[in-house]
Amino acid sequence: MTSALAALARIAPAGFGSRRAALLVERNAYVYRRTWLVIFSGFFEPLFYLLGIGFGLGALIGSVTGPGGEVISYQLFVAPALLATAAMNGAIAESTFNVFFKLNYAKTYDAILSTPLGVGDVALGEITWALIRGGLYTIGFLVVMVVLGLAVTPWVVLAFPAALLIGFAFAAVGMAATSFMRSWQDFDLIQLVVLPLFLFSGTFFPLDAYPDALRVVVQLTPLYHGVDLIRSLSIGVVGPGLLVHVAYLLVMGVAGLIVVSRRLDKLLLK
Repeated sequence: MTSALAALARIAPAGFGSRRAALLVERNAYVYRRTWLVIFSGFFEPLFYLLGIGFGLGALIGSVTGPGGEVISYQLFVAPALLATAAMNGAIAESTFNVFFKLNYAKTYDAILSTPLGVGDVALGEITWALIRGGLYTIGFLVVMVVLGLAVTPWVVLAFPAALLIGFAFAAVGMAATSFMRSWQDFDLIQLVVLPLFLFSGTFFPLDAYPDALRVVVQLTPLYHGVDLIRSLSIGVVGPGLLVHVAYLLVMGVAGLIVVSRRLDKLLLK
């Protein structure tokens, strides 16, 4: 516990309460100013899944049982899950492939550390940028849900901060995992994790559709907590149980941030 607090102490003064981490966010925005379509393109994948599976397959399925035993349309069941998936994918894409290139090829962070910015600023700046990217996906997808009549409760506005929390958790863990990567081939392992999460986190099927043993495994996965959190908010089933999802994702993000800080200390300040 003491070592974890010490790691956070190294990060917090460097980023929180200062503008230094924001400078890295500004740098990333400047780099993407002419390639904004690369970021925006990530919005379309969950949209196509919603239109193809939510409305296509949904026309055959009809209604399903959602959180709290509520009977809802399949479209309303799938849409929040795809929103959570979009937040995950945006965070993973930004905190893995891009960070790996900057760390091992462009040597961007070596140059940054020759300025007053520190390792904590790098970690917070990159994770904040990943949150911004995921936030853009979230806003766009929420607009689509409103247009398609899938915003059925005022609680849906809380899906935005919930999606940012999902992005924070996966961005921190994704960046931590990237710090251990040695080659581009190692990224196959990330896809080996992300794809099952996408398929088996209650994204397309209610939890009771899984066998008992698999159901327990599903409930332990991070994306399931994000999916159930946003799905519950999207249909207005709000209760103390949602705090478990929030705590899970928050702990996951903080743990990833601690690992990132230590790994960058080792890799960049050796």
